[in-house]
Parts: sequence; C-alpha cells; structure tokens
Amino acid sequence: MQWKTHALLLALGLATTGQLATAAAPKPQPGSVYDQRERDWRNGAIVYQVIVDRFAPAKDLAAKRALYPAPKRLRDWGEVPAAGTYLPEYKVNSAELDFWGGDLASTTAHLGHVRRLGAQVLYLNPIHLGWTNHKYDTLDYQAISPEYGNRDDFRRLAAEAHRLGMKVVLDGVFNHMGRNAPAFQQAMADANSPYRPWFAIGPQYEGGARVWTGFQNHPELNLDHPPVRRHLWLDRDSVVRSYLRDGADGWRLDTAFELGPRYLRELTDAAHREKPGSLVIGEIANYPGEWLKGQDGVMNFTLREILLDMARGTTTAPAASRMIDRLIGDAGIEPMLKSWTLLDNHDVPRIATQVPDEAPRRMLQALQFTLPGSPNLYYGAEVGMTGGADPANRGPMRWDLVADQHPETVWLRKLIDLRAQHRALRVGDFRRIDAEQLLAFERHTDKALETLVIIANPSRQTVRERLLVPNPWLMDGTPLRDVLGAAPVGFGINHGLLSVELPPQSVLVLQPQPQPMGGYSRYKNVR
Repeated sequence: MQWKTHALLLALGLATTGQLATAAAPKPQPGSVYDQRERDWRNGAIVYQVIVDRFAPAKDLAAKRALYPAPKRLRDWGEVPAAGTYLPEYKVNSAELDFWGGDLASTTAHLGHVRRLGAQVLYLNPIHLGWTNHKYDTLDYQAISPEYGNRDDFRRLAAEAHRLGMKVVLDGVFNHMGRNAPAFQQAMADANSPYRPWFAIGPQYEGGARVWTGFQNHPELNLDHPPVRRHLWLDRDSVVRSYLRDGADGWRLDTAFELGPRYLRELTDAAHREKPGSLVIGEIANYPGEWLKGQDGVMNFTLREILLDMARGTTTAPAASRMIDRLIGDAGIEPMLKSWTLLDNHDVPRIATQVPDEAPRRMLQALQFTLPGSPNLYYGAEVGMTGGADPANRGPMRWDLVADQHPETVWLRKLIDLRAQHRALRVGDFRRIDAEQLLAFERHTDKALETLVIIANPSRQTVRERLLVPNPWLMDGTPLRDVLGAAPVGFGINHGLLSVELPPQSVLVLQPQPQPMGGYSRYKNVR
C-alpha cells in the first residue's frame, strides 16, 4: 500500500520523486504592504517648511550687520515685508535684498517647537551661498550663505533634528544659478573659460545668456553638459551626495520640471545610491502623472488647486472627487504617499489669507491631513500667520503669538494627532465613494477596523445623503464614530449603505466602532 500512499502524496504535491516528503514549515512573511510602507519614513510624513532668514532671529543680530552691506537691508524682526522696486543695476527687486537675520544656529535652537507641533520632517528653503534673501540665485552650491552660517552649522542642525527624531530636506536649485556667481561671470567674460559650456550664452539671448522665465538674475545651467551634472549630483563630492553625507535626508528640487524626466531619474538614482531611503521631491506645477517615474514624489499643486476650487465653489464636490480619484489612479498610491500635500508656501499667499473664513479653511486642512500624501505646513500656519503674494507671504515668524492654546495650534495638533493614531491616514489606500453633493472617500489598510470614511460638505447648506461604501469587510450594523470629534451623533453601515447629514463646510472622519456583544464579534474571522 505504500506505493498508493506515495502516488497520492505526489498528486497532492507533498512528495518528491523517489521518496516521501514531509510538509515544509511555512516561510516567515515580511509583513503586509502597509507594514512595509510604515517602515519608510517618506510615506505620509508631516513636513514643516522654514525660510531660515525668517524663522528665528539670530542670537545677536547687531553683530551680524556687516553681513548685509548696501543695497541689502537688515530689518527689525517686527517689520512686515513690503513690495519693493526693480533695481536695474542689480537686476533684482529691492524686496529681494531685505533680510531679517535668521540663521542655522537660531533655527537649530527652535527645533523643539517644530517637534512639539508633531512635524517629522524639516524642509529648509535654499541655504547655499546666494546674494538675495531667498537664495534661489546660487553663487556656490558647496558653501552656505554666511548670513546663515557654514557647513558645520548645517551638520549641527541635522544632528539635532535627528536627535529629536526628525529628518531634514534641503532645497536644490539645479536649473539655474545667480548672475553674480563667479562661474557665470567668468563664462560671460571669457569664451575659453571651462565654465562657458555650463551656460547657454550668445547674442540670441536677451542679456547675453538664457535665463529662467525672463529673470536676468537667474542664468540657466546647461544640464546637457556632463560636468554640470557631475558637479550637481553624479560625483561622490557632488552637491546632492555631499550634503546627504553631511546629514541631509533628502532634496526638494526647485522647478523640477525644468530638469526633465531623464535627468530627474538620474539625480534620484544618485541620491538613493548615496543614501538609501533618501527622499527626492520635485516642484512640479504640472499634472503629476508620468513625472513620478523620475522622483519619489511631487509637491502636489494639482491637488491643491482642486481643493481650493472646491472650497471656492468653482468646482463641485463630485467633480473634485472624480479629479482626485483620477489623479491618484494615474500617479499610483506609492509615490502619492510620498508627495507633499500643500495649501500654501513661499510662492503663494498664506492659507489664512486665501481662505480667511475659519470653516472652509479648516475643512481644507482636514482634507490635507486625510487624503494620501505628506502634509506640508508652512512655518507660522500654527499661529494663523497671514500674508498675500510675495513678499508678504514671507514675513518673519510670529513668536509673539506662539502658545499651546492658540486656536490654530490646537486645531493643527488635533489633525497631526489624528494621523499619528490612524495608520490608514499615513499609509492606507484610497477608494472614492460616489456622492451627489459631497466629497467622500475611504482610507483603508488590510485590517477592516482601521478603515476611515472621510466625507466633506463644501457647500453653504446642510446636506443629507445616503452613500454606498464599497468595502466588503465592513460588517452590516457596524457603528461609525466621528474621530475628528465634530459630529454629535453616531452613524452606521447598513448593507453597505451609510446615511449622513453634514453641516455646511464641515468634514466627518468616520471609523468603525463595533459594540461589545459579550465576547462575540462579527469581525472574528475578518482581519
């Protein structure tokens, strides 16, 4: 009978030719995709953006005055930025030469504030040697602007951020340099200069060289010239790689679309080789789509516009829902989780100015923290700083308003805590929920009870709807609780359907809350 047993085991795949097989022990699994996403700090991290000059006053501003020779001006911390006039001899606006005196040491001293708020990533606007206050006109990438300090000051900042459990992302301005850069000055003066092919120079260009978007202070680099790319990101001592070794954890790339997809991929690969797990985020003003093949994520301007249009009433909630679903579907959830979800930054008016009414602003911020991505907070949002177009949106940090009980601080901490408590918001998948008047979606993982249903009413009237929630693992009769805390009543799933009533310009964040039934659970055989 042994041969019959052997044949049967072969048929079942439990024996090998010539011998009986014993059942092999199952191999340990590496964890779910959601576990893997959680181990990657880039997914769903909360980013806090800082302009070093404007974030915290230096310890002794008076001692630094020599670093701001005319036509530069060192302003008092309490002054508000004002529009300037164009200075043709310098090819900049006078507002670009107004400084407030912050530096890397003062930023380092205030990292505790950033960490207490709950941010996990510090993003610094350019710190490289530049002539203007914004530093997007680099003179030397390997040097820090003396108003900010030096490379050792940056290393100390990075070390302190890491000690506090935060990562550091730098701003890489690799499409152009500054007109005052010695390399550019030499290239313009000498046709035989080794720097001549670093730029596009010729009489066909206004001012003698190709410049970014018509700004004469920003001569563009010729990235097709290999020595330029070797200097910026390919060589071991390149800008990208050396700052990663100094303690940076990633790069945000200014005007990343100017680099093109091939060079973006080359730069991202170089960063990952130097520091596995580092982050490369592109400032892509276009629809993200194919751009995400060249970098880890983008600054999600498309999502920002969709949300703002919905809040303004120029896009309906169902239309916004379809747009967001298409955007995430085209991008893919993995790069979308790493992309930065912003409502404002140094290039656009502050959110408190764009949306002065509290209800729609808080609705937008709730969506910023519940949609897939990494929320990007611009310094001062936690105290409701206002400011219109540049330079008004770049005012010095209002430390006089900082208080644990400031309403904006309390609200943002609530949203930050919400993400900390709910894995689905950090690394979960996205699923759209059809609605006639509302924006509704799910964030879910592989565990049914981690599911969150987010519903927003951007209109100015109360909306009642019955929604189909297409999640087969949410058991019939499961109560749902608003974990954002706005709704005073409970909700429940009935045969996959959910009835809701939302006040104007409000958001629900609903989580399943099975009631105890004497030890019985409908979820006993469902994760």
